[in-house]
Amino acid sequence: MARLTNLAGIATLLLSKIVTANYSLLKTYDASNFFSEFQIVNIPDPSSGFVEYVDAATAESKSLVGIRNGQVYLGADSITDNTTNGRPSVRVESTDYFTTGLFIADIAHMPGNACGVWPAYWTSGPDWPNSGEIDIIEAINLQKTPIITLHSGTGCTVANTGSAAGSVLTNANCNTGCSQSTTDTQAYGDEFNAVKGGAYATQWTTKGIAIWFFPRASIPADITAGTPDPTTWGKPLTYFVDSGGCDFATHFKSNRFIFNINFCGWAGNVWSSFPECSAKAATCKEYVAQNPSAFTEAYWLINSLKVYREGTTKRLFVA
Repeated sequence: MARLTNLAGIATLLLSKIVTANYSLLKTYDASNFFSEFQIVNIPDPSSGFVEYVDAATAESKSLVGIRNGQVYLGADSITDNTTNGRPSVRVESTDYFTTGLFIADIAHMPGNACGVWPAYWTSGPDWPNSGEIDIIEAINLQKTPIITLHSGTGCTVANTGSAAGSVLTNANCNTGCSQSTTDTQAYGDEFNAVKGGAYATQWTTKGIAIWFFPRASIPADITAGTPDPTTWGKPLTYFVDSGGCDFATHFKSNRFIFNINFCGWAGNVWSSFPECSAKAATCKEYVAQNPSAFTEAYWLINSLKVYREGTTKRLFVA
């Protein structure tokens, strides 16, 4: 009996040293493969913005896409005056679809604060809204901080338990867009660009969706090393969790990644709420059409987007 007790104690000690491996890299999108893995989509804007999403040939001829100093460049037209069909811009969508995982976007520059802009880095499924949408980076006009939003079919109500201080859940019903406002001004626009960008990490599980932002100088070493461990990062910028009324596995699935630069639309709907903008022109469309030079900073520079899957291998650590 004593021997069995000792063996049980040893087994307990060994089990206490076993931990599940962290996420392992599944795929990297960067300058080496981005434009073969992301499609430049020439479609009418589903969000009714004042934008003309051009095809690949036009985007290349207008220098709206390309590789610049090893970084992926996605931009909007800042030359053409008096545009009538919307300002020419690009929208790219990944050919791969994902359900759950850890997604880390290293971004060096995003569209800066400007009247009329509506940029976004987000995901969306083929059966919108039933397969979900995750708006990771989104803001309009002169907003200083991003609004992070989920969209789903009916029957998904969330809480923001575990979000960082300053994040406020402004709507809990994801069918109408459950959103969290944030207070981190370095997470968006001009201040993001001033610190040379940073990393957005999105952890998507069947229990919830968490999003962290790390300025360039504060990117965790484990992310840089390619061995990300979200348990060491502290509270996320925003965290959407089931409040008892949302099955994440049902509502969020098979999403592709999208980067785009839109104009007006949501930004135009609240044009009068931005006095600095409404003082420049009566409408958003008028301003965007007639002021191309206002959008010289309306571009993305992407170092990489890395996709990680949670490991199943277990490791034994020696005491």
